[in-house]
Amino acid sequence: MKLASLVERYWHAFEQKYADTITPSMRNAINAVLACRTEHYGQMKLACPQCQSQAQHYHSCGHRSCPSCQHYDTGQWLDRQTQKLLPVEYYMATFTLPRQLRALTWHHQQKLYSLLFECTISTLKSFGLNEVTLGGDLGLTAVLHTHSRQLVFHPHVHIIIPGGCFLRLKGQWKKQRGKYLFNEISLATVFRARLLEAIVKAGFYLPKNLPKQWVVHCNHVGKGLPALKYLSRYLYRGVISERNIIEDDGTQVRFRYRDSETNTLKTQCCKGEDFLWRVFQHALPKGFRRTRDYGFLHGNAAKTRQLIQLLLQVKLPLPDHKSRPAFVCRQCGVPMRIIAFIPPTWRAG
Repeated sequence: MKLASLVERYWHAFEQKYADTITPSMRNAINAVLACRTEHYGQMKLACPQCQSQAQHYHSCGHRSCPSCQHYDTGQWLDRQTQKLLPVEYYMATFTLPRQLRALTWHHQQKLYSLLFECTISTLKSFGLNEVTLGGDLGLTAVLHTHSRQLVFHPHVHIIIPGGCFLRLKGQWKKQRGKYLFNEISLATVFRARLLEAIVKAGFYLPKNLPKQWVVHCNHVGKGLPALKYLSRYLYRGVISERNIIEDDGTQVRFRYRDSETNTLKTQCCKGEDFLWRVFQHALPKGFRRTRDYGFLHGNAAKTRQLIQLLLQVKLPLPDHKSRPAFVCRQCGVPMRIIAFIPPTWRAG
């Protein structure tokens, strides 16, 4: 079921109910989904070299909130991460904002998301530099999620961490032993203190009922390329896949999700306008990067990363995702050639 068709059906009710809370980012995301694969974004003219038949192909919007545009981006992200692969155990840490801070975060997304990244990464780097644990520089890949599996507003950051650190002064790699990285309670304590201090310094007032215990998880997720592929499917996806929108009766929309506690598929039903809110409330502020690399995984640390890979005798696998699939002629099955580009209609004039 196409998300664009649900937007067309429930847009009027959605705008009436949520008029005062629709952000510019949400409107941009909705407009992109509606115009995806239409003349709005331009098109290509195709010709078959064998049977001379012609066809046209509309361009996609490429917006990160559009479920139709995520597959190619996910493949490219996995290719980039594959070239940074190390033959070590991998871990995933998850830092979650408490419920009491969600309203503040919603109204100041750009600033609070940035503080969430900064405090999460500084906490992990501090633990990595502790000589009792590792005593060196970590490599980190962080991904911001703002949704729960039921699509409610639930900001948290996932961080992929190779099990080990680089001892810069010695030029050595120190391997993490065992399948335990950092203590979750200690991580949560330090993270809580740093984020609350940062929020106050930024000029915001804290809620009075903040919990003393915050939620941080740090789990072993596997080794090498299989772990990376699993994480790419989990971390780099959009808010919802269109195949998980399973029913629309004209009033309500039913979607399915995987329950985190039982690991079983469940369904949930809500009004069409409320479903649109659940999906598009997660549109990030314009220009905000939800995926970031740090330490020796950062783009500017290529020389350090290559030294680590040399020390560990890494043989990088070839990328699985090389290029976009070819357009095949429906008449004879031969790959078609692009003969013309027609510019987007919004640029005309």
